[in-house]
Amino acid sequence: MSPGVLRIGNASGFYGDRFDAVREMLTGGELDVLTGDYLAELTMLVLARDRLKDPALGYARTFLRQMEEGLGLARERGVRIVTNAGGLDPAGLAGALTALADRLGLPVRIGYVTGDRLPAGEGATAGEGVLTANAYLGGAGITACLRGGADVVVTGRVTDAALVSGPAAWWFGWGPEEYDRLAGAVVAGHVLECGTQATGGNYAFFREHDVRRPGFPLAELHADGTAVITKHPGTGGVVDTGTVTAQLLYETAGARYPGPDVTARLDTVRLAQDGPDRVRISGVRGEAPPPTLKAGLNRLGGWRNEVVFVLTGLDIEAKARLVRAQMEDALGASRPAEARWELARTDRPDAPDQETASALLRLVVRDADPERVGRAVSAAAVELALGSYPGFHLTAPPGKGAPYGVFEAVHVDAGAVEHVAVLPDGTRGVVGPPVRTRVLEAVPEPELPPPLPPGPVRRAPLGLVAGARSGDKGGDANVGVWVRTDDAWRWLVHTLTVERLRHLLPEVRPLAVERHVLPGLRALNFTVAGLLGQGVAAQARFDPQAKALGEWLRSRHLPVPVRLLPPHGGQRPDPGSP
Repeated sequence: MSPGVLRIGNASGFYGDRFDAVREMLTGGELDVLTGDYLAELTMLVLARDRLKDPALGYARTFLRQMEEGLGLARERGVRIVTNAGGLDPAGLAGALTALADRLGLPVRIGYVTGDRLPAGEGATAGEGVLTANAYLGGAGITACLRGGADVVVTGRVTDAALVSGPAAWWFGWGPEEYDRLAGAVVAGHVLECGTQATGGNYAFFREHDVRRPGFPLAELHADGTAVITKHPGTGGVVDTGTVTAQLLYETAGARYPGPDVTARLDTVRLAQDGPDRVRISGVRGEAPPPTLKAGLNRLGGWRNEVVFVLTGLDIEAKARLVRAQMEDALGASRPAEARWELARTDRPDAPDQETASALLRLVVRDADPERVGRAVSAAAVELALGSYPGFHLTAPPGKGAPYGVFEAVHVDAGAVEHVAVLPDGTRGVVGPPVRTRVLEAVPEPELPPPLPPGPVRRAPLGLVAGARSGDKGGDANVGVWVRTDDAWRWLVHTLTVERLRHLLPEVRPLAVERHVLPGLRALNFTVAGLLGQGVAAQARFDPQAKALGEWLRSRHLPVPVRLLPPHGGQRPDPGSP
C-alpha cells in the first residue's frame, strides 16, 4: 500500500445497513481504513430508548456483532477501523470491543472519542423532555487516537464526513489549518458516508445500470486533498459522475458546507470520469470553520396513533367525508390536540382487482395525553365497523398509541464543548477548538449561462432530463436536481426557479424555499423549511424523511425542449432485469 494514497472504504450508511458489508470490504480488495456510519437523527432517539430499557445499551449493537469476524480480518490485513457506532456510549462500546478482542485472542488496540454529549437543561439544551443532546464533533479526536496507535477508533456523534477527514489528517500529517486538503477529505467523506448511495443505490437513472446489489464505495485520497471514488473490483453497481453528483447534493444546501474542522466550498468541486467505476474529485477549496458547532436535540414530543381506512370502488370522496365526520363526532370532547387526515387516491376506475380499486384514508393523531390518542381513537374507529361507508375495513387494527420524538438542531460555541480523545493506553487528550473561525456568509449567485435558444417543446416529466436526490435535516427538506449536459444545464437553471418548484410541488407553496446554484456540478439545490414538521420521529408526513421528494419532482410534467428529450420517450431496457 502506498503511503502517498489512503484507500478508505465505507461498510455502513445507517444502523441496519447490509450486515455482510464489513466482511465484503475487508476481503474484496486493498484498504487502509474501513469506516462505518451508524448514526442519524432518528438513530440517536432509538439509542436513547434502548438506554431507558437498559442503561448498559446506547451503542449500535450490530457493529459489535460484525466485529466477531471483522476484528480478525482487519488485523490480518492491517486495516484500521473507524466508526461512530459508539452512539450515546462510545466508552461502553470500546469496553465491549476490548472484551471481544480478549475472547478472540487478538491484540487489538482500541481508542475512543467522547465529549459530544451536552448537559441537558443548560443553555441551548434547556427545556422539558430532552432525551439526547449531542454536538457534532470533527475529525481531530479520531486523528489523535490513530496517532496514538489505535487499530479501532469508536466515536459518538461526529459529523459523518469526520470518519474520513480524521483518518486523512492522520495518514498525511495535515495540520488543522490546511483547509483545502481537509475540505477535499470532507467532500470525499460526504460521498462515502451513505454507503451504496454512491454506487448506484437510490439512483435516479438506475435503469441504465445493474444495481441489484451495489458494492460499497471507497476513496483513494491523495496528500493534496484530491480523491478518486471507486469500489472493489467485481462488485455490483456503478460509480460515475452522476452517482457522485447525486450523493454530493444529498442533505446539503448552499455552496458553503460547514463542519467543525473546515467549511468546504461545494461550488469549487470538479468531477471527472477517471475510468470505469472511477470518478476523480478535484479543485475543492476550504475555509476556516464556523465558530459554533451544530448540536442535535431529541425530545419526547408526545403520543401518536394512526388509523388507515380502506375505501373501495365508487364514491371515494363521499366515503371519506362520511367516515371523517363520524370520527370527529365520536371523539367529541376527547378530540386529540392534532388530527391530520390524508386521502391517497391509489384507486383506479374499472380496476381488475380489489386492491387497485381501493384508496387509503389515513388519520394521524397526536397529543400530550396518551389516553386521547389511544383507546379513545381506536375504539371510535372500530365501533364504526357496521355503521359507516359500504365496504368498511382498516389496513390493521388500531393500537394504543406510541410515544414520538421531536428533533431540534441548535448551535453551541465550539469552545464550550470538551472534545476528548481516549488513547489505547488510557491517556485522555483534549482537542482544542479551532484556532481560526469564519462566520458563514451566503455566496453570491454565480453568473448564469445564456438560456437555450427558442425551439419546439413537449410536455414531459422533468425526470427524462434531470436526476434528483432528496432528504431531511430536522424539519427541513432538501432536493438536489442535476443534469448531464451543458445544454440541459442552460435550460434547467433558467427554468427550475423557486416559483416553478412551488408550482410543481403544491405541498411546498406556503413554505420558505431557497435555491442554490452549483454550476460545477450542473446542479440546483433547494431547501424547503418546515416541510417535515418536527422531524422524522414525529412522522408528520407520508414520506417523513423526504426521501422520495425528488422522485415526485422528477415525475411532474412541464414544457421541455425537444432537443433535450431522449429518443423513444426515455424508455430504456432494465440491465438488472432477469
